[in-house]
Amino acid sequence: MAATPHGSTRRPDALTLEVVELIGEAVARFHAEYEEAAAAQSLTGAQARLLSLLSLEPLPMRRLARKLRCEPSNVTGIVDRLETRGLVERRPDPADRRVKVAAVTEEGRRTARALRDSLHFAREPLAGLSEPERVALRDALRRMVDESGE
Repeated sequence: MAATPHGSTRRPDALTLEVVELIGEAVARFHAEYEEAAAAQSLTGAQARLLSLLSLEPLPMRRLARKLRCEPSNVTGIVDRLETRGLVERRPDPADRRVKVAAVTEEGRRTARALRDSLHFAREPLAGLSEPERVALRDALRRMVDESGE
């Protein structure tokens, strides 16, 4: 048996395997709905993810590339296409005028909101959970994400 990244060689128990399968299924369903929602806005999935990130705050290209886990040159191309559509603009970084940040335009903000509003997967099931259940789920997911090195 090979060691896991955390050094354990134990075989996962049945519950862990079931949780992993369910997470995989949830991710696949969310991804499919996200791609469909992006296409409805005439966006690729990568363009939609970038636009969603920028709707939260303007970001430098390198930071966008890290968040999207891709090369900065890919981010430049995505920003170029979104800029052509009037959804994103480049601005000097107020903290360092030599650096450019990408920021959503008002039209980009409306598009990101429409994209977000069209995503329904998991909303109803999550709404059916009590607040303590949602908090526990959120906290467990945060721990998983934090432990994976993000």
